[in-house]
Amino acid sequence: MRWCGSGSVWRAGAVLALLLPLWELGCCGLISASGASGTQNQAQHTAGGPWELLHRHKRSWVWNQFFVLEEYTGEEPLYVGKLHSDVDKGDGKVKYVLSGEGSTSIFTIDENTGDIHATKRLDREEQAYYTLQAQAVDRLTNVPVEPRSEFVVKVQDINDNEPKFLDGPYMAGVPEMSALGTTVVQVAATDADDPTYGNSARVVYSIISGQPYFSVDPKTGVIRTALPNMDREVKDQYVLVIQAKDMVGQMGGLSGTTSVTVTLTDVNDNPPHFSRKNYQYMVLESLPVASVVARVKALDNDIGPNAEMEYRIMEDGPGVFNITTDEDTQEGIIILQKPLDFETRNSFNLRIEATNRNIDPAFVHLGSFSDTTSVKVTVEDVNEPPVFSTQLSKMVVSEDARVGTSIGRVSAHDPDSSNSAIRYSIDRNTDLERFFNVDALSGVISTAKPLDREVNSVHNLTILAMESHDPTQIGKGFAVITVLDINDNSPVFAIEYETLLCENAAPGQVIQTISAVDKDEPPSGHRFYFALAASVAGNSNFTLRDNKDNTASIVTKRGGFRRREQVLYQLPVLIVDSGSPALSSTNTLSVSVCDCDSDGVAQSCGVVAYTLPAGLSTGALVAILGCIITLLVMVLLIVSMRRRKKEPLILEEERDVRENIVRYDDEGGGEEDTEAFDMVALRNLNVIRDPKVRRDVTPDTPTFFPYPTSSSSLPVYKTLPDNVVFREFIWDRLKDADVDPSAPPYDSLQTYAFEGNGSVAESLSSLESLSTDSEQNYDYLSNWGPRFKKLADLYGDGNNVFS
Repeated sequence: MRWCGSGSVWRAGAVLALLLPLWELGCCGLISASGASGTQNQAQHTAGGPWELLHRHKRSWVWNQFFVLEEYTGEEPLYVGKLHSDVDKGDGKVKYVLSGEGSTSIFTIDENTGDIHATKRLDREEQAYYTLQAQAVDRLTNVPVEPRSEFVVKVQDINDNEPKFLDGPYMAGVPEMSALGTTVVQVAATDADDPTYGNSARVVYSIISGQPYFSVDPKTGVIRTALPNMDREVKDQYVLVIQAKDMVGQMGGLSGTTSVTVTLTDVNDNPPHFSRKNYQYMVLESLPVASVVARVKALDNDIGPNAEMEYRIMEDGPGVFNITTDEDTQEGIIILQKPLDFETRNSFNLRIEATNRNIDPAFVHLGSFSDTTSVKVTVEDVNEPPVFSTQLSKMVVSEDARVGTSIGRVSAHDPDSSNSAIRYSIDRNTDLERFFNVDALSGVISTAKPLDREVNSVHNLTILAMESHDPTQIGKGFAVITVLDINDNSPVFAIEYETLLCENAAPGQVIQTISAVDKDEPPSGHRFYFALAASVAGNSNFTLRDNKDNTASIVTKRGGFRRREQVLYQLPVLIVDSGSPALSSTNTLSVSVCDCDSDGVAQSCGVVAYTLPAGLSTGALVAILGCIITLLVMVLLIVSMRRRKKEPLILEEERDVRENIVRYDDEGGGEEDTEAFDMVALRNLNVIRDPKVRRDVTPDTPTFFPYPTSSSSLPVYKTLPDNVVFREFIWDRLKDADVDPSAPPYDSLQTYAFEGNGSVAESLSSLESLSTDSEQNYDYLSNWGPRFKKLADLYGDGNNVFS
């Protein structure tokens, strides 16, 4: 099978050069590998090796692709090429069939002639080529007359895409003062056209805007500086417009542009300088230390770290003033380091130097990167409070000093030039009990009350000094007065001793070691002397031994002490201190005689119990006491059991059908409390008690209120309407149950038998005839027990009370 192209004159020269040597092999010289099969068979029957070799060489250069121009805008389908089979004799028996990419949607074939057309406009940038399969079949049987052959339809490129900067717009920076030709940034444009065909994708760069400051390399797109030493302080930003044009920049080529923003970055090429060479500031002499005196600033055209400053005081200020840098504003902050005194010095002339912190060695040749200025600080006088010559005065006074004794003197003066007179006083918040006075004019401090070192040994006073002309100016000084000790306290026992003496103590035995304390504090320390009082110095029971170490020992002179004879000994001890004059006190030591065991441990002390009669031994006494206690316990048990015994709540003793319900307003712990605890404390006391009793339960204890003796106190239900009588009856029974003091604090089943109003003829029974005189005696009902109590109340004499 042979393919024939369109043969248009627009084909590229390179394609024609390939097609010309193969012209003789078929239409347009394009022979496919499958189409050459018949020729190959014929060549096998042709004699001559050289021809066969030549023929095979030509078959290896078979060109089996068609070319279609992209973006075709004609009204008729674009002719692509022609398929023709040597089997086709032109009699219409051969049919051509096309398959593959776009065989039905884009490409069509005339089944009779083999002409191929493109029905749609093609875009090489979407798809550069299409692979199709062609086959010649018998029209009647559809049997292939030749094997299937494959060919390629390639879309021929035209210059229909402009260059584009995919990474644009660009941002770049270059240091100011850079040398000529310093690289700034590289731009790149891409063209969607075929880079292998023609010049459609060959781009050339040029600069449209940005000259003469910058240039661009036409081939690489590298942007460089075109002027040396560009100054950021003059202009810090440039906007360039870069163009990329295809077709090697020739006329008719397409172009695209992008912008490049170039920022000149700062370098330290500008030294700092003060806008003024002299500054003047005035401050009060009362300005506190660490306060800001003034602010100065050196200007620098650079920015960022290149404009950071360091300040220092060169002369006339160090020691009194200091200067630091404000990191936010780069100002020099002058700070006061020492208090100012107008009377001592009223002005300072400071020399301030500002230096760049980060100096670039590349620009040192431009000059010194520092500047200086003068700052004059004038001190203004203020009315200052008086100042004490000594801020803290220490004084001493003896605690026995008489009232009015001078202790010491404080002195203050007015630091101002007016030198006003001073008046003194004591801040009474520091001397609440007014032990001291100060002379208002001289400042002499004296005692105003007797002093006691043992109460307060040190007094801290605040002395106020006030100007006579301006009382608002007050200075403060401090006086520490130490009270000196004198021997005005007698020594006493260190503790309250409890001395025990065993009956079996031997002579010469130490029974107690005593020591003493004294509120005084002599400089050399205490020294106490111990001795027995003169009244007992010659007693035959005890003696005292001074241990010479501020302690003394009490020693027995004899043995055989007996409690029956004497249970307590009072031993007066004389204690003398070493003061001048010496003071003494007599302290009584109590010695109790005790019964001790063999180890000397006291078992019992004090008075001995009286001896029992000779005829009654200790065992007998214990037995008697045991019997008495046993009888008392039995009596208590019997009483307790009788009190706890309760009658049944209904008439039948053998049957108790009540159901216990615990009231919600009770404080009990539950139903079990009715068995284990006294329920009287849990009764509801909020209801006003009424002297009535429950009708269904007979209390087993006497009631607090007398029962009615006649039926006249009962409500007359017969006089009430029928609709009210039952309600009143139940209400009365409910109140009876609530206020009954002998009832348990739980609810119980209440049963009532009430027959209503009765007959209009009233009752004919003699039970209600209490008003008539009856000779029958019903007192015997009181002896029948609590069940007949109500009958006894109705017919008895009213004096029977059941227990």
